Amino acid sequence: MVDISQGTPVTHSPSQNAVPHLLPSITALDAQAWRDLAGRVVEPNGYYLPEWTLAANGDDRGRRVTHALIAQDSSGQLTGLLPVLSCWHAFRLPLPVLVSADPFRSLDTPLLDREDGLQAATSLLAQARATGARALLLRDVARDGDAVQMLSRAAQADGVKPVLLRGWSRACLDATQDSDNVLRDALGGKRLKEYRRLMRRLGDHGEVRFSVAQTPEDVARAYEVFLALEASGWKGRRGTALLHQPELAARLRDAAVSLAACGAGEIAQLHAGDEAIAAGIVLRHGDRAYFFKLGIAEQHARSSPGVLLTLELTRHLCADPAIKLVDSTAAPDHPMIGPIWRGRFAVGDLLIPLRPRDPLFGAITLALRGREALRQRAKQLLKR
Repeated sequence: MVDISQGTPVTHSPSQNAVPHLLPSITALDAQAWRDLAGRVVEPNGYYLPEWTLAANGDDRGRRVTHALIAQDSSGQLTGLLPVLSCWHAFRLPLPVLVSADPFRSLDTPLLDREDGLQAATSLLAQARATGARALLLRDVARDGDAVQMLSRAAQADGVKPVLLRGWSRACLDATQDSDNVLRDALGGKRLKEYRRLMRRLGDHGEVRFSVAQTPEDVARAYEVFLALEASGWKGRRGTALLHQPELAARLRDAAVSLAACGAGEIAQLHAGDEAIAAGIVLRHGDRAYFFKLGIAEQHARSSPGVLLTLELTRHLCADPAIKLVDSTAAPDHPMIGPIWRGRFAVGDLLIPLRPRDPLFGAITLALRGREALRQRAKQLLKR
């Protein structure tokens, strides 16, 4: 286990007004202790499994700037963990704020030990405060989850109250239900009949098969299929597909294979004959699954391959007694998955002050809200 006093220094120039203090780099953490904590958390987060976090933040820049708030009990056992960036490295804003780290904006719920979650939350906030930071920003956090409740209790005990900068909901699947009932309630008989017709039409290209790659060897092969499919569509044309980021794609491939070896990662595929027409990466943690990314063969777009894969994935996950909830990790009101998975998972950006009655906190809040308003406006303009 890394002692925080021996961590990698977070260095910034004075003009950046960032948080100059010692925090351990994510690469310096004991990966086995991290895995052990992930196995006993109060609330799962597949995106903060060590294999995935290290891969997603693993380029040279990420290694330099991505650190971790950690909590330990009296025996030195890891009880809490949250990857963080300075506000300068996260947003290029010279604010004394630590920001949860996740380059994909997937889910930033911290890992807290279920046996000592409140104390772990208290320790994370204390460590953040000790860096000189004035606030901790949790982006894309499960705002109704146990981890946020414990952080809120810890904050209130310190005399501060978290502020929700922005809240929204995204599609999720209650996997404890019967899949036929889920799909019938969501889509109705007429639309399900239409999707069966589309499946039959795909049969003109050969036998239509749904499969789930789960072994490391199968996941390695399926990952290459996913990369090719994702790059064949609009993401490829925009240059945002993983295939256009070969170093990141390679790291995520290794992470997916490693997670498959411990039952925490799989790739769903839909084939028509010998041709793959859709593939989706799914992470698992505890009783939850996470639909990370989807790639489809654009030449079959009229047959809705993404929808057809999602219908089969719904059946697959609902049939798995180990999974209770599936997070779509999708944008709010996503036009494809929103009508299929009618559950809603509440997420948001939560700003936690680290000092009571801090005169800087109001200005920090205004600056971050202003940045988010500009970001949302830019996204709207890009869609036009």
